[in-house]
Amino acid sequence: MDHCSQRRQQTMLRHSLLAACCIAATSAHAEQVMTVTAPQKNPGVVVTSTQTPRQPVPASDGADLLKTIPGFSVLRSGGSNGDPVLRGMFGSRLNILANGASTQGGCGSRMDTPTAYITPKNYDLLTVVKGPQTVLWGPMASAGTLLFERQPELFSEPGIKGSATVLRGANGRADENLNTVFGNQQGYVRIDGSRSVANDYADGNGDRVPSLWRKWSGELTAGLTPDDDTLIEMSVGASDGKARYAGRGMDGSRFLRKDAALKIEKYDLSDHISKVSWQSYYNDTDHVMDNFRLRKPTGMKMETEVGSVTYGTRLSAVLEKDTTQLTSGIDAQRKMHRKKAGSGWQEDAAISQLGMFSEWRESLSENATSIVGGRLDYYQAKDERSAQQATRSAVQPGAFARYEYYFPEMPLMAYSGIGYTERFPDYWELFSGKAGQSSFHHLKSEKTLQWDNGLQLRTDNLNLWASAYVGRVQDYILFDYRNTPSQARNIDATTMGGEVGGTLAFYSNWSVDSSLSYSWGQNRDDNKPLPQMPPLEARLGLNYLGSNWGTTLLWRVVASQHRIAQDQGNVTGKDLGNSAGFGILSWSADYRFTKDLNMSIGIDNLLNKQYSEHLNMAGNKQFGYAATERIPEPGRTWWLSGTYHF
Repeated sequence: MDHCSQRRQQTMLRHSLLAACCIAATSAHAEQVMTVTAPQKNPGVVVTSTQTPRQPVPASDGADLLKTIPGFSVLRSGGSNGDPVLRGMFGSRLNILANGASTQGGCGSRMDTPTAYITPKNYDLLTVVKGPQTVLWGPMASAGTLLFERQPELFSEPGIKGSATVLRGANGRADENLNTVFGNQQGYVRIDGSRSVANDYADGNGDRVPSLWRKWSGELTAGLTPDDDTLIEMSVGASDGKARYAGRGMDGSRFLRKDAALKIEKYDLSDHISKVSWQSYYNDTDHVMDNFRLRKPTGMKMETEVGSVTYGTRLSAVLEKDTTQLTSGIDAQRKMHRKKAGSGWQEDAAISQLGMFSEWRESLSENATSIVGGRLDYYQAKDERSAQQATRSAVQPGAFARYEYYFPEMPLMAYSGIGYTERFPDYWELFSGKAGQSSFHHLKSEKTLQWDNGLQLRTDNLNLWASAYVGRVQDYILFDYRNTPSQARNIDATTMGGEVGGTLAFYSNWSVDSSLSYSWGQNRDDNKPLPQMPPLEARLGLNYLGSNWGTTLLWRVVASQHRIAQDQGNVTGKDLGNSAGFGILSWSADYRFTKDLNMSIGIDNLLNKQYSEHLNMAGNKQFGYAATERIPEPGRTWWLSGTYHF
């Protein structure tokens, strides 16, 4: 067999593996309800299927999915559209990409978070890189990088495949999802559609909590595969919805999103250039907030319409020779915020970024690998809120180095990595009313130096993993709601914590999985805790998996939190005071009628406990909540889901 034929076979195998990931993610066997998501590559990287049901009730948006992963929390404001938090870090400290594209909401208080525009079942895989440990996907994120991805579809002969899911549950919950693709050797067309609705939920005391939502989304993807080494993919999508918020003075009556993207990938251009990829995308959001469509107004009717437009592009190449792999490229994006004035849009802020990056992976031996990456980004922010437009700019570096080692004759791997990144302040820190008028000129970029370490042990019956980090942050951006009019300021901080977990299989069908997460932060300037730090959290699941059915009992235990910084936090939330601990018991089961038909059922908060999360917004007084009263979580909640694969 000649060298070119070998390269073509390797390419076909790579494509087949990608397709197998997608098929596995939607197979009937993968429908078993999951409780604890464990790392798949190393303790710092989590790869999970977005199609798999999990507890609690299957996710209505990206944040709901993320909170099932150890280390993640959600800043609650209602029934849906919460803000994800990883290891106590929030906002643009998380780099969130949906199929390679970045989305920015319009609300000055992040009512429409980026994950509010993400429907998990419209994607195949979620990859989470914890810490500043990659430079490949835009400016380095100090907390982590989140990739919601769709896998390319390959057909050896004409055909059609897909899945349809229907979910019904308490509080009027009703979801429908359709994922289908048809094609042949020359290409494919993929259609993803979803609808999700729910009414206000009842808490453990039986009291109604304003939390209604109505959502729909659709994506159309067309791919061309003229040969084994070429992929051309075009996609368009749209979504909209509405949501009632117990923790805000206004609700979201529109979450309109429109997007378009083009991706071209070419494999095996030469003996050493294994891949060249180019992608460009466009995202448009239109968000309406008001106090009268989804609630009874108690005073003057108010309405605000805001939005953003994001353009982005990325060009990269992967070079391989012997034991070396080098990925290099450039990326750029421009995010423009706007506000409706009369019958037209008026742009009031823009942030542009241009960066170049390289990541070098070297196999030092059969058991050891080193990964080194670096990037340089140029930023420019433009304030267009007045006739005297102002600009600021910065050149910011980022770099990391990681060493991975697989112990010979042992099912054990370990890694240690150190990363440094500088984060340019985002829209909410530079322009929002909560940040203050002077923040555009005076806020400095955050500078994070973090050391990440991890271990993973895998045997036939046991999987144990642990990850830990310690970081120093210079010029951490803190919102202090005791100060007016400028509430955002820079401080120096220290962070540390980690996650540990494992799965033990015993007897023939039983297993136990567990995880423990902890985050700690200290404001070094004021010698007090960092605000908005999630408390210690543990999860313990007991699972039974038979030949065609399985069941899970999940116990989630959260400690009380007394390390707080009263009335300090971020643009969305602040520390409301000490919080009580709680324990929640949930149950789920699934049954496979055939290899193509599966049903899942669950009851969350089985004992109907009354509780509230520490990361929370104070309930709004229009709904009868006190000024510092946290929004309570749902009481006993049942759900039933069925999926058919074809």
